[in-house]
Amino acid sequence: MKLFDVYPLYNVTPVSAKGIVVTDDKGQDYLDFYGGHAVISIGHTHPHYVKRLKDQLDKIGFYSNAVQNPLQEELAEKLGVLSNCEDYNLFMCNSGAEANENALKMASFVTGKSKVIAFKNGFHGRTSAAVAATDNPSINASINLQQKVNFLELNDIKGFKNEIVKKNICAVIIESIQGVGGLDEPTTEFFQKVASLCKENGVFLIADEVQCGFGRSGKFFGFQHHNIQPDIISIAKGMGNGFPVGGVLIHESISAKFGMLGTTFGGNHLACVATLAVLEVLEKENLIQNAEELGIYFNEKAKEIPQVKRVKGRGLMLGLEFDFQVADLRKKLIYEHHLFTGGAKDKTVLRILPALNITKQDLDIFFKALKTALA
Repeated sequence: MKLFDVYPLYNVTPVSAKGIVVTDDKGQDYLDFYGGHAVISIGHTHPHYVKRLKDQLDKIGFYSNAVQNPLQEELAEKLGVLSNCEDYNLFMCNSGAEANENALKMASFVTGKSKVIAFKNGFHGRTSAAVAATDNPSINASINLQQKVNFLELNDIKGFKNEIVKKNICAVIIESIQGVGGLDEPTTEFFQKVASLCKENGVFLIADEVQCGFGRSGKFFGFQHHNIQPDIISIAKGMGNGFPVGGVLIHESISAKFGMLGTTFGGNHLACVATLAVLEVLEKENLIQNAEELGIYFNEKAKEIPQVKRVKGRGLMLGLEFDFQVADLRKKLIYEHHLFTGGAKDKTVLRILPALNITKQDLDIFFKALKTALA
């Protein structure tokens, strides 16, 4: 049997990793400034994270949601306190796509409506709201739910007003910082107006924090930069530091019913411990503050590079925009300078999504290599 070939792969085979250093099968070290699409939040094989998982494996790794799991309750309590979202309830699942699908279903179940508003260049996993950030016509054709999703221009309040008043809208789904699309953001004025109009029209506001949540933006959630309160928050990626885990935070004003949502692996013992370990490290090592401070430092260093048109994003969810496509630059950084970076739908944007415990010295190495590669 062969692999189903849907990913273009770089000729690098990692076999071990520690912190932001990834080592391949030839013994070559690379510095990881991408973290597997923002998944690695506290660094590879963080000792506290590894110990927590090993200790849990000695007890129990998984049993179904048909029985009580006190780790879920412990996680919900700690997550509520650290994120300042104690007035939400937690539903555990396995990925960002599953989190967003459950969020969309929840909105449809409760409102009795079916249409969704999303935004161009947004991306919400391989879901019915995924089309906006992909150029692949086969994906567009296969989803077959595009007619249920209206894709609007970000920050176009006039266009949004025209759509939100339609009677069949169940939800608006929005990223605080667009990930795959290229690091564009809603303005605070737009975000607050969207939240207000959703409330006026009985529409659920879903904050997709799958990539920009868990401290990456310099606040626990990206929407917290804008002083709004979503009805539903989807989370994944950095919450497990590589362990497959996702979740949905549902405001307490929305009542739960047996059978409303379901999952097989969601909230298993290992997933809970992985997420608890991440939260414990974020808190103990002040990594959210570190993300905020290093985001400022990154912006300062980027000013030294004339080819950079602008810096996009916040905290350690960042993009460097150039006036050329960055695919060849990424290859240079990987093969000649041994640095992992990311791309975006906007092919002129180089994405930087490192672990939140990197240092200024790490960023100095990155910028030195970038200058050389651009020269």
